[in-house]
Amino acid sequence: MSKDEKVRGYHGGDVDSVISVEEVTRQAAAIAEDITIEQLDELAGNEPHVSINNLVAGYGQMEILHNLNLRVGKAQSLCLIGPNGAGKSTILHAIFGFNRIFSGSIEIGSSADRVDITQLTPNQKLSQAGIAYILQDKSIFPGMTVEENLWMGGFLKDKPAEAREAAEKVFDKYSRLADRRKHKAGVLSGGERRLLEISRALVMNPEVLLVDEPSIGLEPRFIDMVFEILDDLQNTEGKTIIMVEQNAKKGLEFADIGYVLVSGELAIAGKGDDLLKNPKVGELFLGG
Repeated sequence: MSKDEKVRGYHGGDVDSVISVEEVTRQAAAIAEDITIEQLDELAGNEPHVSINNLVAGYGQMEILHNLNLRVGKAQSLCLIGPNGAGKSTILHAIFGFNRIFSGSIEIGSSADRVDITQLTPNQKLSQAGIAYILQDKSIFPGMTVEENLWMGGFLKDKPAEAREAAEKVFDKYSRLADRRKHKAGVLSGGERRLLEISRALVMNPEVLLVDEPSIGLEPRFIDMVFEILDDLQNTEGKTIIMVEQNAKKGLEFADIGYVLVSGELAIAGKGDDLLKNPKVGELFLGG
């Protein structure tokens, strides 16, 4: 390969060579730091709204997360980065109840009214704890209209009329969807589908949004739009956001806090801006 020839590196960014996931994992493990609960609390403003304590979780008999701790404050954003297989999405699955928890706890709320939600079902976490999961791409119902997709977001409402009322509030907020309310969701652009996925989660008016790969498969202009929407939800509506993002640079630029995961453990934690400036993180995840 010539000096001027570039290839796409791990998680975006132009680099001179590509290294394997195994090598990324090895190098990331080598720069792992000892991180205390006090440090995590400080990053969360010493008043965490979502707390994960010594969590061991996985699928079937396989443990993926090993004694993981996590803290994020109300109206804060946390971005999880790391090599494939590090356990990033497994954290979102554990919070929402999609996998098996072997030990540890997940709590929500301030110190005065903190509630253990570890054993709640996904439906209970959505309706009782105010946690919504925004899946990766292709979670909409393409044969339904935009309006019908939004109504589906309110499936836990006591009455259908409540879901429709909540959907109207979403339409009031996002005219782009309102203009297409009678269109089949399958004809929407990639950015519009992602907006619909986010909006459908808002019908239940959650406090916490778990966002899995918001930029995946999108053109750059739609990526910017999605992050602008998430920024508004956090900073205008006070939503707490925990995100997994394959575009590590974009995710850390957005988030207040960044965690680097390696082999199911927390390797590095810091402010998003500080991780962007960390040369070791940059070399492995940000294209050098």
